[in-house]
Amino acid sequence: MRLNAEQTEQTAVIIPARYGSSRLEGKPLIEVNGKPVIQWVWEKAIKARLAGTVIIAVDDERIYAAAESFGARVEMTAGSHACGSDRIAEVVQRHPEISYIVNLQGDEPLIKSESIDEIIKNLHNDKKADISTLVRVLTDKKDIENPNVVKCVTDNAGFALYFSRAKIPYERNTGHVKYYGHLGIYGYRREALLKMTQLEPSPPEAAESLEQLRALYNGMKIKTSVVDFIPVGIDTAADLEEFRRVISS
Repeated sequence: MRLNAEQTEQTAVIIPARYGSSRLEGKPLIEVNGKPVIQWVWEKAIKARLAGTVIIAVDDERIYAAAESFGARVEMTAGSHACGSDRIAEVVQRHPEISYIVNLQGDEPLIKSESIDEIIKNLHNDKKADISTLVRVLTDKKDIENPNVVKCVTDNAGFALYFSRAKIPYERNTGHVKYYGHLGIYGYRREALLKMTQLEPSPPEAAESLEQLRALYNGMKIKTSVVDFIPVGIDTAADLEEFRRVISS
């Protein structure tokens, strides 16, 4: 799909990055092969063909300075935000020209630029989509059983019915189920992002600790696309070593 120039200019990838982390303090600034983690993510984002702008949204002067040093557009946000979506919403409210937003986590250095474009295409191709996201087919039983790998069930048009840390759907009859794992990258229409960040957390969200359930609970439509890569998000020191291993192999 080709977007016209106006559509591209209205589309921004925003990368929320915070310094504090209970499991890996200062992870956006940890250097791998001479580059901080946040730069790895930014370099993937600027290669997306369908986004006119990439902004790093930070809560710390050290990350701000690092982002400026490698040429990124960066904006300071409040340190009180509970999640990345709230941080992104603060940036979007400053920019009325932004109509479509990709929320790309600052700890996903192996994201594919083509997958970012897939997120954007979903928003433009399907006017019913308030939000778009990505899933992958799960074949490893350990992933299917792992509560840290979020599962997604969709309808026949690719819209999410539910997300869960549980193994869904329950396979009472064998041979009928294909499991999909959710990848934590989202695209939003402007009004959908601002609406969702103003809503109260929903009961399913509180139970599962999954923010996207707030959108489903309130009747918003999440369109999915299936991709074929396995993400390496960096949450822990072990994840960091796995990233180092992947890029050196």
